[in-house]
Amino acid sequence: MPFLDSLPVWGLALLIFLFRIADVSMGTCRTLAVVQGRITMSVALGFVEVLIWITTVSEVFQKASGNPWLLLAYAGGFACGNGVGIALERRLAMGSVILRIVSHDAGDDLADALRKHCPRVLTFEGSDEQHAVTLLYVAARRRQVRRLITVAREVDPDLYYAVDPLRDSNWVLSQPTPAPTGWRAVMKKK
Repeated sequence: MPFLDSLPVWGLALLIFLFRIADVSMGTCRTLAVVQGRITMSVALGFVEVLIWITTVSEVFQKASGNPWLLLAYAGGFACGNGVGIALERRLAMGSVILRIVSHDAGDDLADALRKHCPRVLTFEGSDEQHAVTLLYVAARRRQVRRLITVAREVDPDLYYAVDPLRDSNWVLSQPTPAPTGWRAVMKKK
């Protein structure tokens, strides 16, 4: 690429570093999109990721033998890209989860408070070694979890909670995903 050939070495190293951060970050988000079954997102991210990667690798292969700074920029961009990708994915908070909460004293109040923010709250009665407890299951979008935990802790500061990924469910959450159509619908039939 003529534009990249006219850059000074430090400029090319900086560009390679930034390109690697971008493509590795996209790779992290693409992997999570694949796991969650988000076909369109994973295809789009994969296309852009590989386009950036090919551009970066070709420049490194052509010019790295004469300049080790490009190799360091490539490796440093990869390392930073992992961290940026994880932070980006946490910020996007894609997908759904089951929030499980155990409360010793405030099960009914807790369920009422959570239902104001999320309509799907199931309660079960149980016991630990000596006390009666209430177990609550809340199906929610990942981006709602922090707010739900804050609400729950305002009602019962001594609760226990766990968050598990929700891959498939017949519960309709606040933003339903469309039903499979076209070839996806054919593949889902049994």
